[in-house]
Amino acid sequence: MAEISVKKFSLGVSITLLAVFTTSCLSNYELSEPDKKLHKESLKVKSPERWKANMRKFIALDANDPPALNEILFVGSSSIVGWDTQKWFSDMKTINRGFGGSYISDSVYYADLIILPYKPRVIVFYAGDNDIADNKSPQMLLADFKALVQVIRKELPETRIIVVSTKPSIDRWKFWPKMRESNNLIKEYCDTQKEIYFVDVSKVMLDETGYPRKELFKDDGLHINEKGYELWTSLVKPLIEK
Repeated sequence: MAEISVKKFSLGVSITLLAVFTTSCLSNYELSEPDKKLHKESLKVKSPERWKANMRKFIALDANDPPALNEILFVGSSSIVGWDTQKWFSDMKTINRGFGGSYISDSVYYADLIILPYKPRVIVFYAGDNDIADNKSPQMLLADFKALVQVIRKELPETRIIVVSTKPSIDRWKFWPKMRESNNLIKEYCDTQKEIYFVDVSKVMLDETGYPRKELFKDDGLHINEKGYELWTSLVKPLIEK
């Protein structure tokens, strides 16, 4: 996988090289053959190419105001987008590269643009909601997550990875059994790895009956509100500071 830094490129060159970098790591996974097959199938559910416009925006942000290296990177889907990291982690330098609606596999595909250039010392990752809602299997999510870890570890062997579990939500409650299964699979894998920490948010998001706590969600019943982020922050911040 080629080492890249957006700081070294003009905006025009960075955009030109977008297609090159987003495909450069796809052949480098050290996955089992079954996992490789699952990951390839996952990439076909919806093409990662649909995020090119978002990637160009990130490139523009980095070209205009290059973020510091060796800081804390938040990456993943809409729950990352909505996490006001400057507010909740005001005593830390953070970079937010969430893109709403994304899959785990999308962060793998664009790792050369939204993860590796920053050389983060800590990565906080969240995705999985959209994957299961679009009928990806728990085994497919595990394969995708393994691929993400391989991409990160190849370039950043010492980086701490904090994985926030797929959350239970009111709007997607019917998917919770599969989400819970994928969470269990990913946690089991994390437990075998160094410097990877799995945060099970269901422990604070479900009430005494085992149903999602309504006061933690926005009106759509899917995205968490500030009270929800307060809880998430209380679980994640100690692992960043560890």
